[in-house]
This record gives sequence, C-alpha cells and structure tokens, in this order.
Amino acid sequence: MAKIGFIGLGNMGLPMALNLIKGGHRVAGIDLNAEAVARLKEGGGEAGKDAAALAMDSDVIVTMLPAGKQVREIYLGVDGIIAKSKPGTLLIDSSTIDVESARAVAAEAEKNGVLMVDAPVSGGVGGAQGGTLTFMVGGSDKSFEKAKPILELMGKTIVHAGAAGAGQAAKICNNMILGISMIAVSEAFVLAEKLGLDKQKLFDISSKSSGQCWSMTTYCPVPGPVPTSPANRDYAAGFTAAMMLKDLKLSQDASASSGAKTPMGAAATKLYEIYAESGESGRDFSGIIQFIRNA
Repeated sequence: MAKIGFIGLGNMGLPMALNLIKGGHRVAGIDLNAEAVARLKEGGGEAGKDAAALAMDSDVIVTMLPAGKQVREIYLGVDGIIAKSKPGTLLIDSSTIDVESARAVAAEAEKNGVLMVDAPVSGGVGGAQGGTLTFMVGGSDKSFEKAKPILELMGKTIVHAGAAGAGQAAKICNNMILGISMIAVSEAFVLAEKLGLDKQKLFDISSKSSGQCWSMTTYCPVPGPVPTSPANRDYAAGFTAAMMLKDLKLSQDASASSGAKTPMGAAATKLYEIYAESGESGRDFSGIIQFIRNA
C-alpha cells in the first residue's frame, strides 16, 4: 500500500482518487473546494493539510490542475512539491498543460532526485468514474515503470508516449482532433436536418461507414442515437466548452512555437471561442451543435 497525495479533486480528480482508494492505497487529498475533500473522506480518503505537507508524507503525488501556471506554482520553489518530496518520490501530473511547463517541471524534478511523469488523460468524467481512462505518459523509462501500476488503477489504456512533455504533446494533438471532429459531426447532423434526413438514419449509416469517429459513435451531439451522450441531458457537461477551448488554444500555441500549420485547428479554436463567450462555457463541448444550428 502506497501513501498517495492527490491535489485537485474536481470532476476528474475526485473519481480518480477514489479509484486509488479502491485499489488499496491510502489517499490524502486537498482542493480549494471543501465539499470535494469531504466527498473524498466519505470514500475512505483523508484530508491533507497542504501541498508541502502532502509531499513530505507521501510516496506518490498526483496532481490534476487547471493550467501550466498552477502546475509551476505548486511544484516549483522552496516550498514546492519537488523541494519538499523525499528522493525517489513519484510525481504524476495529470493536468493538461503546455509542453514547455511540463518539461521545465520534469527537469527540476530530475535535478532533485525525484521521479516524474506528465500523464494527461482522455475519457472524460465517465472514464474517470469507471477507471477506464487513457493515460498519455511522458517521462523516463524508470519513471514510467514506477507510475504504470498506479495509473492502471485509474485507467484502461496506458501509453508511454516518450520523454518528458510527450504526454502533453499527445494530449494536445488528440484533443485538437476531437474538437475538429465534433464540429464536423455537428455540421453533418445540422445539414441532415435541413435535407430532411432522419438523425437516426444518418447515425446508422455514418457510424458504420467512412464518417465513423468517436464524436459520432460515443459522444453523438444529437439526442437519441447514443443514450449516454450529453445531448440526452441538455448538454450537461462531461467536458465543458471552456475546457475544450483551453486545449485548442494549447494546440495553437504549440503550432505557433513549432512552426506546424494547423488551419482546421485554428478554425475550431475560433468557433469554440465564440461559443464559449456566448454564455455556454460551462455547457458540454458537444453542445456546439446548438451554436452551429442557430448561427
């Protein structure tokens, strides 16, 4: 049994932490939301004092934070996680952040004799609750091998993407595909409506032919064909439009810094920016079909 400190008990972090408890580990967590910490305790966890205290008392630290700024703040500095961790402690950052921040933090961890991986996730809240997430992992072979048994308690697919920052690179590319494909599927259903084609018929055809993709078959943006998709719950968020916009902006920052050309990614970023700023930032990202329908 490992002593695990979990920082960031939001919609994704809390069920991930609870799965670590179910896996037989002792988990202490902190979050700005006291209710989230209370729910962790109800699930058999403990309330941590602060990040520094968790670092000093844990074998493993897992973080799920909003952005690179918060990751740098909590890991770096004289009172940061890295400085307070014992040599050999394993640090797992499952936030989705910029590649530069991931590599900077990992380099500092290496200097201090601490193992670290960047391990962003795909699979949404449902995947976090069911322990079926996909982890895209960046870090050394040694760090990956130590992290893998922990990640397997929270996910179904664990892929070592490469050196530090590679997990973030994979996540950014993956979610750019997702943002673009959701817009494409949404446009197709709106066009089908205008042409008098029944949505179920389009789904039955496209889900079994060349239009098949995750945005169609798992997260269909119209109610009916996929009963578990947010479209059947008035687009109550599993993954918000604001979070999709954040990830698309990361893709465009990476595109600019690397010199890659991503015109479809840029167009998707602009559409999600308009959609989020229309008051729908907290709505599920698949709700963009409503924006497209009414544009």
